[in-house]
Amino acid sequence: MLSPTPRTTLRRSKERARTDREDLYAVLDAGLICHLGVVAGGSPMVVPTGYGRIGDTLYLHGSTGSTSLRGTGEVCVTVTHVDGVVLARSVFHHSVNYRSAMIYGRPRLVEDDEERLAGLRAITEQLAPGQWSAARPPNRKELAATAVLALSLAEASVKIRQGPPVDEEEDYALPVWAGVLPLHSSWGAPEADPASIMDLDVPPHIASRTITIR
Repeated sequence: MLSPTPRTTLRRSKERARTDREDLYAVLDAGLICHLGVVAGGSPMVVPTGYGRIGDTLYLHGSTGSTSLRGTGEVCVTVTHVDGVVLARSVFHHSVNYRSAMIYGRPRLVEDDEERLAGLRAITEQLAPGQWSAARPPNRKELAATAVLALSLAEASVKIRQGPPVDEEEDYALPVWAGVLPLHSSWGAPEADPASIMDLDVPPHIASRTITIR
């Protein structure tokens, strides 16, 4: 179960809250990009970036010179999936069907080489399952230029909205179409790098994703 805190307790639309930790994992595991919110130099900034999860730890990475990844203060990480636009009879009650997760905490800079590689592997596999074993691993120079942060999932909230619109009772008699416009994402056909010097078949771990709808 998720442990509520003042920052993760919903004040509005409480029926959308999910308290099962498995719901948190499901939202995170289905995503590709998170948004990392930090305060840098006294100003807020939000950075879209890749991530990966191992158990109850979220891993982020970036350049060692990146302001947003220095891990010196509190951060907020969000992941959101839009599943459809909810069209109501009144503009006020239009909404979105979605799944979202929000994590608060103070990330730590990963110093242990074994954990750094594990974190980078999790990030790579989140974007492209099977790619870590297929591609060249990072060398010492690349590792030295890469910062890896670990963020605990101890303080997190999950919100999910599903279903049709909810209108005012008197509006159901209006001659206005209402319902849900579902949104689905799918992978296209793989496009080979034009700079490739070898004619290689698309590997199975990539080809198999073209039939997957997220």
